[in-house]
Amino acid sequence: MNVAVIGSGTMGNGIAHVFAQHGFSVALIDVSQNALDKGLATIGKNLDRQVTKGSLSADDKTATLGRLTSFTSIAEGVRTADLVVEAATENVELKLNIFRELDQHAPAGAILASNTSSISITRIAAVTQRPAQVIGMHFMNPVPVMKLVEVIRGYATSDEVTRRVMDLSRELGKTPTEVNDYPGFVANRILMPMINEAIYSLFEGVAGVEEIDTVMKLGMAHPMGPLQLADFIGLDVCLAILRVLHDGLGNPKYAPCPLLVNMVTAGRLGVKSGEGFYSWTHGTKDLVLAERFRK
Repeated sequence: MNVAVIGSGTMGNGIAHVFAQHGFSVALIDVSQNALDKGLATIGKNLDRQVTKGSLSADDKTATLGRLTSFTSIAEGVRTADLVVEAATENVELKLNIFRELDQHAPAGAILASNTSSISITRIAAVTQRPAQVIGMHFMNPVPVMKLVEVIRGYATSDEVTRRVMDLSRELGKTPTEVNDYPGFVANRILMPMINEAIYSLFEGVAGVEEIDTVMKLGMAHPMGPLQLADFIGLDVCLAILRVLHDGLGNPKYAPCPLLVNMVTAGRLGVKSGEGFYSWTHGTKDLVLAERFRK
């Protein structure tokens, strides 16, 4: 089976990695060769980590890399695809334009999937001539490690396409969970209000960054606190998802905290920018508060 992945960033290279590791031929597609080179280098490093840990042999690493090819053209990259997984930036217009192009160039029988974390699959499907073949495959980050795939059925997604995607997810060693197409689906409809409330707790002076994260880690057994997690997700992504929830459901409880809005406006996006609630430029694994939040 041939798989094409659109986008070679954090999610895209992780998705390509997992498919290639499990025996699929994968075309990795991005707008520039530089982005593709970075994505392929990340896959190589993550495979090396698996070899070091003993979960993958050196031969399997070589075979995995051999199943990957890269393209800067969507038309060329999806020409023989049976499944396309779009993992571009969480931007509605960008995704709609990509799916218009996929509909023109992917084979008639190909399934078109989006890794969107909140944008309506029904809306994406509506710009294609094959809405029954459009579905959501929301992988979790980091993709090679996390087991969940949130499989989202659009209004017109067929039973057969849903079944095939559920089966494919299991072939990847994942646990697929079927959900319906409403804003935020399940994962982010629950997660983002928690993160937003943590930011409100900081904004309103209830507690500091470390205190909020400690309460959730030790009191609720979360592997990392909500503010640290927000930094990893990207504060811009958190804001975009909250706006989808707020616009789509019309409930004020989803309104993003003004502190989050200000941080994104100032370019403090978390790990990707080097600073969010924590500083990420010190070169160690220690959690260091961003200067603004130090007492």
